[in-house]
Amino acid sequence: MRKILVTGCNGTIGTELCLRLLKEGHEVLGIDMRDNKWESAVAKITQIKDLTKKEEVNSLPIDIDVVIHLAANARVYDLVIEPDKALANVTTTYNILEYVRKTTGKRILFASSRETYGNQEKEILKETDADFNLCESPYAASKFAGEAFVQGYRRAYGVKGVIVRFSNVYGKYDESNRFVPLMIRKMKAGEDVEIFGEEKCLDFTYITDAIDGVMLMIKKFDQIDGEVINLGYGAGAKLTAVAEMIKKELSANSNIAIKDNRPGEVIRYVADITKAKTLLGYHPQVSIEEGIKKSIEWANSQ
Repeated sequence: MRKILVTGCNGTIGTELCLRLLKEGHEVLGIDMRDNKWESAVAKITQIKDLTKKEEVNSLPIDIDVVIHLAANARVYDLVIEPDKALANVTTTYNILEYVRKTTGKRILFASSRETYGNQEKEILKETDADFNLCESPYAASKFAGEAFVQGYRRAYGVKGVIVRFSNVYGKYDESNRFVPLMIRKMKAGEDVEIFGEEKCLDFTYITDAIDGVMLMIKKFDQIDGEVINLGYGAGAKLTAVAEMIKKELSANSNIAIKDNRPGEVIRYVADITKAKTLLGYHPQVSIEEGIKKSIEWANSQ
């Protein structure tokens, strides 16, 4: 059993992660800017904090074994419109790292993103393919900065750090404007939808697969200190195809309009998950077809 602090505990990943950690007997402290509306067990362990304010971060307990830093402004195009939100991501990560080096465990698992790969000719990308010169957006820049801070704190202060690059995590506990929940919500309401980029093809990771990977990272944390690891399904799905799946599953009449790609967004990405398989024993189980069905079931239950 470990004492684990999870920032962004009430988001999609955070809620499912906290439930899993509690189920496995860990002592969990959740930090977020809002209460958890879905799970009372997570609401009970949540403290409301603004992590951009150093004094609020400094009030956290230091007897923590591992910090899982998920909290971020995570909508890519929103941060193109409001880049101050990207700066807030950097400030939050810095404040958390300053806190982590005072904790008893001095361990941080930092949530990064497939946005660090930018747009490249090859579609399947391994961890060493990330390149800040291909940075497409302020959001991607904030994740590059976070990764650099983690590595800097490892070398300067002896903090143990692991970086996970998530890819399009979807499923329950998500009512945001991310692609899958937005398509489900609009099509359920009979509204037309827009897709920005006819050829856009991304790696969608169902929430339980993402959490399986994170739990393996926590279990093997000290062995993988310093590593950067992709967590994805390992296969691409065109956004047009995903929208058609949702439309069929809902028997919706929504029209699907194709628009031009928007600034700041990655057009093609499939995660090379060889490293996760080798170091962690990670094997994702939920295909996009099954994941869409599960996501719709959850949306219908709300």
